[in-house]
Amino acid sequence: MLIFDIIKSNNLARVGVIHTPHGDIETPAFVGAATRATVKALTMEQMRMLGSQAILANTYHLILAPGADLVQEAGGLAEFSSWHGPTFTDSGGFQIFSLPDVKISENGAKFKSHIDGRKFEMTPESSMQDQWKIGADIHMAFDQLAKSEKYGDMKEAMERTHRWLDRCVDEHHRLASSAERMQYLFAIVQGGDFLDLRAESAKYCAGKDVDGFGIGGVFTADGMDKMLQTVCPILPEDKPRHLLGMGQEPIDLFVGAENGCDTFDCVGPTRMARNGSLYTLDGRINIKNARFKHDFTPLMPECDCECCKNYNRAYLHHLFKTDEITAKVLASIHNEHFVTKTVANIREHLLAGTFQEYKKSFLGRYYPNS
Repeated sequence: MLIFDIIKSNNLARVGVIHTPHGDIETPAFVGAATRATVKALTMEQMRMLGSQAILANTYHLILAPGADLVQEAGGLAEFSSWHGPTFTDSGGFQIFSLPDVKISENGAKFKSHIDGRKFEMTPESSMQDQWKIGADIHMAFDQLAKSEKYGDMKEAMERTHRWLDRCVDEHHRLASSAERMQYLFAIVQGGDFLDLRAESAKYCAGKDVDGFGIGGVFTADGMDKMLQTVCPILPEDKPRHLLGMGQEPIDLFVGAENGCDTFDCVGPTRMARNGSLYTLDGRINIKNARFKHDFTPLMPECDCECCKNYNRAYLHHLFKTDEITAKVLASIHNEHFVTKTVANIREHLLAGTFQEYKKSFLGRYYPNS
């Protein structure tokens, strides 16, 4: 069983440590989104310097290229990517069920590679097999994305996700019985914005022999606090909870941590960075806007990342306007650092008992008109 030590808790919020075979994760923590075994525009050494404690790769993308067998041959995700720290894999269900030509059945999902047209089928069993080959410390169960946000579609997807979870658990334990190194399985809580479905899913997942929980599915930012306040009290307190795909908006991190989530991942910060959308304590700015052409101040004076310490807004504006690769690198360094540091600060304020003051100060400045 995955060991999760809770150091301090206050209502649903908690501070803890997840112990994995590749090291510890001090929680709450933001997990770097290394979709294809890399965080776009950043090296693993840069990720370490930015304070990242773990990365999350995507099984769907890795089975397309380079293939789970090759990652296994390299010694697993950490060794293949030179990360050498705690690792997660998402099943890739969200990406698979977003494809236009996917065929869904009770057995699993059939789809074609967008790279070369090869045909694939992912089942709960094959998802577990591929994730064990990839060798991350923590795996996510294979879940179905609902066809729409309608209640009936959400319920159908949730119930199939539960049936697939049973198969994932069985295959996970079969693989674990002969493994040299332990790997761990998280169940996925579904149900969208419907609190009755969320409660039903949380109860179902809580009753399974899993090591933690991913909280996924479609939900609105305004309803996330109510959803987490429904789900997290049902889940076992001594197992970690991962909020899937959330963290593009800083408020998500505060709401998630305050309501019992321990880890977060999101491709949003680096995706926005590559398009020139950069975080500051006063909200996001588009560095490509003309008003920054003659702005020789740091991007964010309070920030100690490489981008902010060494370069000014006018220079970043120039790099983006001339389509220099360095623009994407420096912007990604800053955005990833901003989010990682924000969650680290949330952890420190939870420990100090000053979380509410920090939340009010941060969000009041970042969202002044809300």
